[in-house]
Amino acid sequence: MQILVVDHPLVAHKLTALRDEHTDSPTFRRLTDELVTLLAYEATRDVRTGPVTVQTPVAEAQGVKLAAPKPLVVPILRAGLGMLEGMTRLLPTAEVGFLGMVRNEETLTASTYAERLPEDLSGRQCYVLDPMLATGGTLAAAIQFLVDRGADHITAICLLAAPEGVKRVENELTHLDVPCNLVIAGMDSHLNEKGYIVPGLGDAGDRLYGVAQ
Repeated sequence: MQILVVDHPLVAHKLTALRDEHTDSPTFRRLTDELVTLLAYEATRDVRTGPVTVQTPVAEAQGVKLAAPKPLVVPILRAGLGMLEGMTRLLPTAEVGFLGMVRNEETLTASTYAERLPEDLSGRQCYVLDPMLATGGTLAAAIQFLVDRGADHITAICLLAAPEGVKRVENELTHLDVPCNLVIAGMDSHLNEKGYIVPGLGDAGDRLYGVAQ
């Protein structure tokens, strides 16, 4: 797995504001949207393209266009939804699938409770959106799910990651013969006893949408 921690002052600035416990949900959503667009710029460096010729007002010009099949953006519910608009703003022609996964807070393992994805992902590049790479179980399971359906190139985009989670994803996916990339805004120190990233930014889903009672 290739790992890129995006080193850019605007990324650092927006991530700092996301961490602040005084940042309210509307501001948090806006900052997430802006930050994801910055991360998406780096994450799509390997997006597949094909040659095309266009006519300018002066002459023909050689260029490129996104290749078929279209890229597939897959937010992991629910927190990944907060990253979707920022991703599709940069990649508006991409198709979108949804993957619902929940983490058992005792075992810290992830299970799938819902999905809306093509049965056959052969030849597809997939971009997985998950704000927090904490224990790594959810992201590893999501990538395995997509590969099992035929995806042949996967890039995960996360706001924050913990070393323990990155290591777990790498270990659980070593058997895959599929390129996997990880693009993140920041690598934090460690996980606490509850499996939360430290210093982190809290529960991304709750901060995006509030606590569902």
